[in-house]
Amino acid sequence: MKISSIEDYMKDGANARLAVDPDFVHKLGDEIAKRMLKGNKLILMGNGGSAADAQHIAAEFVCRFEKDRKPLPALALHANTSSLTAIGNDYGFDYVYERQVEAFAEKDDIVIGISTSGNSQNVIKAIDKANELGCLTIAFTGRRGGKLASKTKYALKVDSDRTSIIQEVHIAVGHIISKIVEDNL
Repeated sequence: MKISSIEDYMKDGANARLAVDPDFVHKLGDEIAKRMLKGNKLILMGNGGSAADAQHIAAEFVCRFEKDRKPLPALALHANTSSLTAIGNDYGFDYVYERQVEAFAEKDDIVIGISTSGNSQNVIKAIDKANELGCLTIAFTGRRGGKLASKTKYALKVDSDRTSIIQEVHIAVGHIISKIVEDNL
């Protein structure tokens, strides 16, 4: 890889971060904080790298982000491999998150679906179920948003088509939201 390619990648990532609307992220963080202060939980899901991002963000809430505080209820749905594989085996992979949302989500909980394409069927089905249950639904996607973005109350569409850059911005926004929530406690 040439130095110029590295520089281009870094510039593309910086531009994608700078394209995120800070007011939008602040609004998301405040709404999540208000709900968590009322005792609601945060449920996240994704596939592949987006599953890792869901788990990473959940850990920031359960453990801590930048300051010591009480743990906040957050879970990444792929982390229970027995449920994931049982549901996948018995019902099909498209249902691995929907069944868990039905089991764990309650009215006013926050459900974040992470999909760089916005077209992950298992995430879309789970968001549909979360909407049915009266949850606040949020999509983290790439530039196009896919089907997922149109099904949520809020959609963070990262201005990139490159999966790795989209995921980097998702984590940056997840960190900022973690900070906003901690500051509101």
